[in-house]
Amino acid sequence: MSLSQTLAPRALSLLDTLVGFDTTSRLSNLALIEWVEAYLDDHGVAHRRVPNADGTKSNLIATVGPSIPGGVVLSGHTDVVPVDGQAWSSDPFKVTLREGRLYGRGTCDMKGFLALALAAVPDLVTADPKKPVHLALSYDEEIGCLGAPDMIRVIANELPLPALVVVGEPTNMEAVRGHKGISTFRVTVTGHEAHSSQTQLGASAVMAAVKLMAYLSDLADQLEREADPASPFTPKHATLTIGVVNGGTAGNILARECAFLFDLRCQGGLDPDQILAGFYARVAETDAALKARFAHAGVTIERRSNTPPLNPEEGGVAEAFARRLAGDNGPARVVAFAAEAGQFQGAGFSTVICGPGSIDQAHQPDEFVEVSQMERGAAFMARLVDWARSGE
Repeated sequence: MSLSQTLAPRALSLLDTLVGFDTTSRLSNLALIEWVEAYLDDHGVAHRRVPNADGTKSNLIATVGPSIPGGVVLSGHTDVVPVDGQAWSSDPFKVTLREGRLYGRGTCDMKGFLALALAAVPDLVTADPKKPVHLALSYDEEIGCLGAPDMIRVIANELPLPALVVVGEPTNMEAVRGHKGISTFRVTVTGHEAHSSQTQLGASAVMAAVKLMAYLSDLADQLEREADPASPFTPKHATLTIGVVNGGTAGNILARECAFLFDLRCQGGLDPDQILAGFYARVAETDAALKARFAHAGVTIERRSNTPPLNPEEGGVAEAFARRLAGDNGPARVVAFAAEAGQFQGAGFSTVICGPGSIDQAHQPDEFVEVSQMERGAAFMARLVDWARSGE
């Protein structure tokens, strides 16, 4: 039996365990991290945490092999998106096999890759590797890639310098060389409550927020009209969407507060702040107008994240490495979603995205990864073990 044939069922078992931890971003990921630490301890693999400020969440870095430069980083996030309000056909926190598909929250995005990486650990340990393989597990990727920067700084400054990084986001086990960046914002409008029949006595935060959101909606349409026909992305233009709106207390009360979240996703070469310059000006105007009527009123805008794009690297060693291990001879590829890959590249690492599953299944009810994708991932990891053993 080949190495990939023994590695695949091990990965499926690990996937079931990992999915069993509810690591929705609003919750802690420490239970999963503790379990992974115990697993690594069982195999004699050194590891360290890189926690958040209050210690409620943590990244985890582990190294299999010698403490020398030239290793490979396998990186993935531990958090998942919520299942609230989604119509699941089975328990989202238990892997369910149906017709060659493994259903469960995070099976695709991206605990499938983490399971494969962990499944390779015993084989890497016994291979007496000549080159190190580093595991990098992050937190809070799903809410703006917030956890990875601290982890990346440790990898860049305290580890023997790795040669490349593979970020295992779902790409059907095909090498992806580029992704869009994402900037996320929270806008909070504070008004002044009054009876809705006496608009002269108050200021509705909802009404002011609607006008700001209308500006963003028009800007989104403008970005679509200005799409570069030569762009390799789908969609070709920068995208702007409003994802959450909350405000008001009753239909007959001028709303005291309204808040909304939006994100802007840009390919390399576009400046989010330049795109939003007109909106910033509109926010300032609205803030001044509200404060002129009520001192406590106004508008604030908070940038929640600013994740850089992954720019295609011609002749990149990471892409060549991933293609070799994945058996991928296809065309150059980019994706519209954002990932931690751009953060790794920004720290100076040659970086590629390659992992099991399709982004089409991510964030959906009945999220799944195909068993065949996990088997392809197992073959990738088996070739990684051979590479580590030979050091070539």
